[in-house]
Amino acid sequence: MTIDGVVIRENEINADEPEILNYIKLIRENAAKTGQLVSLNIKKADAEKVELDYCIKHTGFERIRRITGYLVGTIDRWNNAKRAEEKERVKYE
Repeated sequence: MTIDGVVIRENEINADEPEILNYIKLIRENAAKTGQLVSLNIKKADAEKVELDYCIKHTGFERIRRITGYLVGTIDRWNNAKRAEEKERVKYE
């Protein structure tokens, strides 16, 4: 079953949709800040508790470099003179 774009699997528990939406909200607020919640597995832990196992698809990141005092993502928007200047620089790694 899919709820709010998340694949839900229930083991030994019959949770209703509002309860599952609360679990999804809880995970998104606390754990899924770095990516998208993909799946949620709800298992019975004991008589009153449940165990939540989830999968998060992490978002990619863009490399940002500091060149001549400016934070630069990519140099594809630079003109030819600036690209030539960057190519001639001594690079330390």
